[in-house]
Parts: sequence; structure tokens; C-alpha cells
Amino acid sequence: MKSIYQEKEKETDITCYHCGSDIFNPVIYDRKYFCCNGCKSVFEILKSNDLCDYYLIDNSGKEKPGLAPVKNNFDKFIFLENPEITKEFYEYEDEKTANITLEIPSVHCSSCIWLLENLNKINEGILFSQVNFNEKTIFIKFDKSITSLKKISEILFSLGYEPRFDKKNDKELKKKIRTYYLKIGISGFCFANIMMFSFPEYLSAGSLSAGFKLLFGYFCLILGIPLLWCASEYYKSAIAGLKRKIINIDFPIALGISIVFSRSVYEIISGTGSGYFDSFSGLIFLLLIGKLLQQKTYNTLSFERDYKSYFPLAVIRLRENGEEIVSIDQIQKGDRLIIKNNEIIPADSILFNGNGNIDYSFVTGESIPVEKVSGEIIYAGGKQLGGSIEIETIRDVSQSYLTRLWKNFNSKMDSKSSVSKFADFIGKNFTLGILIIVIITALIQIPGNLDKGLNSIIAILIVACPCAFALSIPFALGNSMKILGKNNFYIKNNNVIEKLAMIDEIVFDKTGTLTNSSKAEIEFYGKELTNEELISIKTLSYNSIHPVSRMIYSAIPQKEIFELVHFKEYPGKGMAGIVNCKLIKLGTKEFVYNHLVKIDKSKFEYNPELDLLRFNKDEKSNSENLDLNLISQDEFKKTNFSSIPEGIYLSINNEI
Repeated sequence: MKSIYQEKEKETDITCYHCGSDIFNPVIYDRKYFCCNGCKSVFEILKSNDLCDYYLIDNSGKEKPGLAPVKNNFDKFIFLENPEITKEFYEYEDEKTANITLEIPSVHCSSCIWLLENLNKINEGILFSQVNFNEKTIFIKFDKSITSLKKISEILFSLGYEPRFDKKNDKELKKKIRTYYLKIGISGFCFANIMMFSFPEYLSAGSLSAGFKLLFGYFCLILGIPLLWCASEYYKSAIAGLKRKIINIDFPIALGISIVFSRSVYEIISGTGSGYFDSFSGLIFLLLIGKLLQQKTYNTLSFERDYKSYFPLAVIRLRENGEEIVSIDQIQKGDRLIIKNNEIIPADSILFNGNGNIDYSFVTGESIPVEKVSGEIIYAGGKQLGGSIEIETIRDVSQSYLTRLWKNFNSKMDSKSSVSKFADFIGKNFTLGILIIVIITALIQIPGNLDKGLNSIIAILIVACPCAFALSIPFALGNSMKILGKNNFYIKNNNVIEKLAMIDEIVFDKTGTLTNSSKAEIEFYGKELTNEELISIKTLSYNSIHPVSRMIYSAIPQKEIFELVHFKEYPGKGMAGIVNCKLIKLGTKEFVYNHLVKIDKSKFEYNPELDLLRFNKDEKSNSENLDLNLISQDEFKKTNFSSIPEGIYLSINNEI
């Protein structure tokens, strides 16, 4: 905290030796400047292992090498001490070694790659490491007798490359993508060779001998059989739709593929023609490419997660013989769990021991922590802020409040938007229209000329394929989500995009959402405060859970707390209390200056980091003339941007 009379520290041009960030309060080590103790620690690790060549790699014009690591908190990897959990992540394991691929999102430059591929110099148990920069993963082979997955994770974390551990969902998605690649590879091979065997007939102008024509035809037939497996997804989808008495867009595709293949087989075996395997193979190959692009787009943009993906992989469970680390899938009703600072409550529980300070922002959206005492219920999804607590589960993970809330929300979100319903309506009738035209064509042409009738049917089914129409809206909405995401605007699903076009008012949640208390700076303007006054202010702030109160409390360095009496908090206005026979008020100007005999015109000024609101309502950028408002969590009412408080006013009244 700075007084207005105190001289502010001068900014310097010094940058961090490790990460390149600007430095205002340098940490000096080995005649080098660092922005924080984290960067200094990384440098110490690199220097002790003779890896300082890391800083010699040329990154001019690119990102600055290295990332300042967060504060060491190795407790988050304690679940890796459980062999049953670690086995889920191993790609290969024998008695001596194990292989694993870890996702490390913070890899961003050539220096990172160089450092991560020299991990064996930091830990001799790491036998080999290789970075896949495009996928931001690292493959590690290590000796289990020397090191462990937990130690490797701690090393990566201390270097600023925190590994990400996911459950089986990503593996299933990757398996599906690999299947598409396999099918595209097979269909591409068959398509290329079928075209090669078809060229003689194309170029012969009808003069190709019957023997060669038959030979090339059977080659195409043999190559066409694997293509049926490549197109199996369309058949499965069409059959599933028929079972539900629905004609989906895959039905005419599957029907057209079947007719083309059957007609081609008939012509080749009977010797009446060369078939249409060239069109057949090309159609399947292009359809699969479109399917792959669609799947990869959806995987990238998908926000659909299982509720368990937000829970820890494992927790500490108390037993008669001590503590054990178990997966959340093994948690049962009545288990005693230890929840540490910043850990998520995995199941509805009763607080058994310790002081609970639960952040329910993930469950309710409210960022203010809720204090809990022994005997009170703590719901799943809350985050403990503070010391460790002991809880006893009263429900299984699958029956917790958060699980039921998640399922109810998803069931409501299953209803489609009007645009999607309209597309489904048009697509369904479009498909039915195609089938009606096919039936009419067959009834008219097949009795007179079988070949002409079949050719007409095939042409209708292929030319009028509804895939492009049916996929246009999902791809358009998906691309919109991608564009919004690149501009840091994230939405739940496609349905929200349609609703964005209908809004006429925007209401922002201010405190704890648009304002970032962790980055706020507190400055005091007024007369110099004594040590006793600072402690009194800290005592008053300590008794409030409002984010601004917590900011003031954290900004005052004094450790002592006085006794407080007659404390009262006025929502949206401020708070007051008596400390050492002095009435102290903190709050808005109107609240503090009201009914006071003696006033110290002093105030705390803070910058709540309103970076997202750096625009004017009168600017032309607000082309839709939307009404912009803030919502105050203190009184749950809308306020205008101009009503954002400039500061928190203080009064210390000696005349009580």
C-alpha cells in the first residue's frame, strides 16, 4: 500500500533473464535479474544441470523463451502415488521401464523443445524424451526403479510446463480420428487404383478388347469391396434412423452407394458393362474427407464435458491404518476425505473437522466464498480456500447435487434452436422428396428400359445428395464459434449463437467477474496512517467477505488483529464497527460521510482491472444500440457504467 506522499518506485528497463518479462522489483541471483522467485528457481535448476545453453537459442521475433512457473504446489500430483491410477496413463509398461505421453500446453518455442528433450540431464531416471510441438505433447520413457511419474510431473511443473492429465475421453476421440484416417487411406488407395484401371477404357474410345475390359473390371470390383467397410458409418446411421422410424440424411447416401455398387457388380459379372466403381470410390473418398473435417472441427470446438472432468483424479481417503489415495470413482457414501487448499469437493459431504471456506463459483457462479463450520453440508463442486478440512461423504459422486444439476442442465440444452429445427424439417422433407422422385422415376422408366431406369435412379441419388445442405448450418455455426473463440468470446453451444442475434440489452456481472481482485492495486490517499489505524482497518476488513474488503485486508502488511465489536455490513454501501473505542467506516462516499461529527477525508483507491470495459457507450462500435449495464452483486440490481465507484472511503471517528 502506498500513501499519496510516498514516492512511487521508478520503472526500469530491466527484463527477466529467464522469461524476458519487464521487472519492477527484481530478484537478483548470480548477477542476473529475475522477475520472481519462480524464474530464479528454474535458472538454478538449469545451471545446476549444465543446461544454460537454453538461453543461447535465438528466438528473435518469436515468443520469449521460457515461462515463469507458478508457485510450487506439488500436492496436486499426490494422486500419482497410486499405482492403479498411474497405470491408466501408461502407454507401455514392463518390470523396469514405462512409456507415457503427456500434454503440456505451455510449450511455445524452440527453447522449450530443447529444454524438454534434455530432461535426462536433470533426472537420470528419464531415459528418453521427445516433444511433438504441433500436438503440444511430450513422449517420455523412464526407468521406474530410479524415478516415477510423480517426480517427472514435479520436474515439468517446476520448469513451468505443468502436465495435463486427462481421462479416457480424449483417447476415445483420438481413436475415432485414427479410424477416419485409416478409412481415408484405404479409400484413397482404392480410388487411385480404380481410376488407374479405368483409364484404358476412357482412352480407348470403345476399342478396348473384351478380355482386358473384363480383367480391369474385376480389379475394380476387388478394390471396391473394402470401400463398403469405409462407408459402414453411413449404413449404421441409416439403419439406426429406420429403427427410430426416422429417415435421416444418411439414408439416401447409403441407398445410393448400395445401388451403385450393386449395379457395378451386376455389369461386371454379367459382362454387360464396366460398372461405376470410379464414381463409387470417388464419392466415398470425398465423403470421408468431409466427415474427418467435421469431426476435427467439433472436437476442437466442443465444450461438452462430463461433470467428472472438473473433479480431481484422486483424493485422500482416511482409513483406520492411515491415509490412502483413491480415484474419485472409488469414493463411497460414508468415506472420510481430506480436502486441501484449492481442491474440489467431489461429493456432497458434511464438514467433520476444520474451517471451511468454500468457493461455489463453479456451481452457482457466485465468486464470494461461503464459510462453513463443523456439521454443515458442503456440496460437490465447491473449492476449499484455506487450510485442510476433513469431510464425510453423504452421497456417492454420481448422486451429488452437482451431478444432478449438470444432468438437468444438459437435458434442457437437448432442445434444439429454431434454426436447427427448421433445418431438420427441411432436410427431412428434402430427403422424402428425393425418395418420392426416385420411386416415380423407377415406376416410369424401369418397365420400359431397365438400364435407363437404374441410371436415372443412381443419378438422382448422387446428384441430389443432401449432405451439403444438411451440414451447412452445423458448419456455419461451428465456424462462428471458432471466430468468437479466437476473440476470447466463449459460448456453451451452437444454440447460443442464434440467441445472440435477438438480444437488445447486455448486463455484465461486475465484482469477481469483470473485475479481477487478484490483480488489483490498492493505494491510500489521505493523511499518513499510524500503525494502530492500519491494524484497525485490517480488523474491520477481515470480518467482511466482499472482494474489495479482502483486497484491502491483503494489502495491509501488519499481522495483528484487534478485537472488533458492533460490526455491521450494509449491502451495497459499506461496513462499520468499533475497534479500540473508535468508530471505523469503510464504504461509499455517501455512506461514510453520513451522520458523522468528525470526518477524515481519506479514501482507498483501487484499480479493479476493468480491462474488458474500455469502450464508450456512445462509440459507433455499438452498432446495434445495445443497452449496456452492470449488475451489482451487493444489491442484485442493475447499475450504469458511470456508477462504478472510484474508491472506498474511510472515516475514523474518535467521538463515539
